[in-house]
Amino acid sequence: VTHIRLVLSVAMSANKRNLKRQREPPDSAAGKQPKLAGGRARESGWLLKEVTEHRRAPQSTAGMRVTQKATPNTQKIKQGSDGVLYCSASQPGVRGPLVVLDVSTFFVADNRQYAFMLKRLREVAKECKSLDIQFHLLSGEPGQNLWIETVKKHLPADVPFIQVDAHNVVPCWEASEKLEYGARTIRGKITKLLPEFLTEIPLVDTHPHSASRAAEPVDWEEVLSSLEVDCCVGEVDWAQPGSCGGMAMLESFIEQRLRLFATHRNNPNCDALSHLSPWIHTGQLSAQRVVKQVKREKNASESVASFIEELVVRRELADSFCFYNHNYDNISGERCVSRFNHTQEHHVFARQLVLEGKMHGFLRMYWAKKILEWTASPEEALSIAIYLNDRLSLDGCDPNGYVGCMWSVCGIHDQGWAERPIFGKIRFMNYAGCKRKFDVAQFERKYAAIKENSNKDTKKPSFNN
Repeated sequence: VTHIRLVLSVAMSANKRNLKRQREPPDSAAGKQPKLAGGRARESGWLLKEVTEHRRAPQSTAGMRVTQKATPNTQKIKQGSDGVLYCSASQPGVRGPLVVLDVSTFFVADNRQYAFMLKRLREVAKECKSLDIQFHLLSGEPGQNLWIETVKKHLPADVPFIQVDAHNVVPCWEASEKLEYGARTIRGKITKLLPEFLTEIPLVDTHPHSASRAAEPVDWEEVLSSLEVDCCVGEVDWAQPGSCGGMAMLESFIEQRLRLFATHRNNPNCDALSHLSPWIHTGQLSAQRVVKQVKREKNASESVASFIEELVVRRELADSFCFYNHNYDNISGERCVSRFNHTQEHHVFARQLVLEGKMHGFLRMYWAKKILEWTASPEEALSIAIYLNDRLSLDGCDPNGYVGCMWSVCGIHDQGWAERPIFGKIRFMNYAGCKRKFDVAQFERKYAAIKENSNKDTKKPSFNN
């Protein structure tokens, strides 16, 4: 049996206006992007060619660790079994010989996120066809229960259940067996295990077995247009769905921005970030692939080290927090001190999230802390920050987002600071501090100008967009 089944959750909401724009290259605080010193730029598309060559090279599997854990009842597949069912929660891709069930869903979503997800599935379908793997698309409601525990509970004793962590380089249950206090307590554990797990990703061979049932052709336009989702924010042009789009963004990061990362990543006016989170979050580009490719760059050692610290150590710390803490998205996940209520009007930074489906990391911290300052309680602040981030960001519903909001509002993975009104012992960030970091007025002018040109007619997402 070689079918791929994809179950998509549909969120109901009213249609509003579509906000869509082409990403413009940001400027530095001085008004210009820092100049890069280096050799000749490589030919466009070099990364995909290089990755393909690496994956086709002979590889030894000796000593390789697999990112999985099995139920204690049995770890081997019984001879004569009909096949393997692969349930993908967020990392859909081409695998075989398998029956694949995709349960990817956004519990707070709009057309921006669903369009990004569906368009990447169309690419997966094409890859499956080239490998003689049947691709079945089913629309429906997967449910919001813990399906992993439900499946394990109802499986016969002779059917193994193996859970794979494809979201991280080092699986969170291997990196640590407990909830970690912060980056300093998990860094050494991850670093020690990296050589075992940071291996090359092999190519998938053409499927050797014929399917018992051919898949029905998918009318992708019909599927996308049938979604009854909130259209208050539109798709974005800067992030092209699919692994090809992710590889292109990774290539541009290595060529244009990697050498700036260590020194300019906290300047929102400087284009020094990777912009890879939408693809990594949805499994269209693996963190393992990104790390291996970035480590091959020899002329930006400081930035490579800084980037791997963020992508591996900090990101996997966030995954570990959500894995071991069932209250990862609410105030019970961390103790907060009492505060006084205060209000203030300041919202220009959030406009980047609405328009582009992402917010600069430094500004997202500041933004969440301003919500803490505006609201009556930390519970309300955390709820609002998580809701808006999950709903508007292409990388919403991700451990990085939850932990980022928890860091800002509750101070997790941070030290205690001198107590002050409203914030208590939570780290304080204010407007004056932002102005010392970067040219705030320049950033505000850019997004204030965009606002005047962003009101467009509401329309459903399309594969022709």
